[in-house]
Amino acid sequence: MHVWGYADGFKKHPDAELVGVWDENPERLMSFAEKTSIPAAETLDDLLGRSDAVVLCSENTKHAAYAVKAAERGVDILCEKPLVTNEADAQTMLRIAEKVKVMTAFPCRYSPAFVRLLERVKAGEIGAIKAICATNRGRCPFDWFVEKPLSGGGAMIDHTVHVSDLLRTLLGEEPIRVQAQTGNNMYHQDWDDTAMLTIEFPSGIFATLDSSWSRHASFKTWGDVTMNVVGENGLIELNMFGQEIDRYSDGAVTHTLGGFGSNLDAEMVDGFVKACLEDRQPPITAFDGVQAARVAIAGYESAASGQPVEL
Repeated sequence: MHVWGYADGFKKHPDAELVGVWDENPERLMSFAEKTSIPAAETLDDLLGRSDAVVLCSENTKHAAYAVKAAERGVDILCEKPLVTNEADAQTMLRIAEKVKVMTAFPCRYSPAFVRLLERVKAGEIGAIKAICATNRGRCPFDWFVEKPLSGGGAMIDHTVHVSDLLRTLLGEEPIRVQAQTGNNMYHQDWDDTAMLTIEFPSGIFATLDSSWSRHASFKTWGDVTMNVVGENGLIELNMFGQEIDRYSDGAVTHTLGGFGSNLDAEMVDGFVKACLEDRQPPITAFDGVQAARVAIAGYESAASGQPVEL
C-alpha cells in the first residue's frame, strides 16, 4: 500500500539511487516498474546483487524470508509494517538485525503533530499521564490483506502496530498486557475487520485502541490516527492527519479530504538513507518493529481465549 510513497521518497532523495525492483508476481512487477520507471530485476538475487539496501514491501508473512536473503548478501533493510506476524519470525528478524541494518517503516514517528505531543508531554504540560484513547481506523484494502496466510490476520495486525509504536515512544515503557476483541461486523468474512484493544503498561497507564477497517468505500478519508492523552492536569488531543482540505466532485466519491503538510514517508526514507551512509543504527529499529507487532500478536491470542495476555 505504501510502496508508492517510499519510491517517491527515494527518487527525490539526493543521496539515493533506485537501481531496481523485483516482485515474485510478474504482472505486479511489470505494472509497478512501468508506472515508476524503475528497472525491473529478473530475479531476487539480481536485485540484491545490484543493491546496497532494499525496501521490503511484500506480503506480511514473507518479510522474514526475504530479509534472510538480503542479510545473506549484506544488504541493509527497510521493512514495511507489521515487521512480523509471529514470534518465530520475530526472533529471525532480531538475529538479522545483528548482521545488517533493519529499520521498521513507521512514518508516523515523523509526524509534526506527534513530535509536538511528545515535546509537550515531556515538558510536563499535562502532568503525569493516566490513560490514552487512540484510533487507527481505515478502509479495508482487500487484496492479499484479507488472505490470512499472507497478511497474518486482518485489521488488527494491519492497524495496531503504528499506534503501539507511538505509545511505546510516548511513554518510554514496554507494554505488559493486552486484552482484545475482534469482529467481522463490516464485511462478515472470516477475517477481522473490527478490533478493540486495551494495552497496559508497568506504570499503571493503560491505552485503548480502535484498529478497525471501519471506514466504508466512499468515506471521505482513507483512515485516521488519533490520540487523546489524559494527564492529571489536562488533556491533549492529537489528530495526526488533521491538515486537510475538503474536496467535492461529481464522481462516485463525492466528498474527500486532501492532505497537506509534511511528507512523512520522505522523512522516514531520509532517516534510513542517513543510517546507511553514516553506518549507524536506524532511528526505528527491528526491536521497535517486533515490540509493536507483539501487541497485535498478543491481541489475537486474547481475542481467541477471551482473556488478557501477558507480554
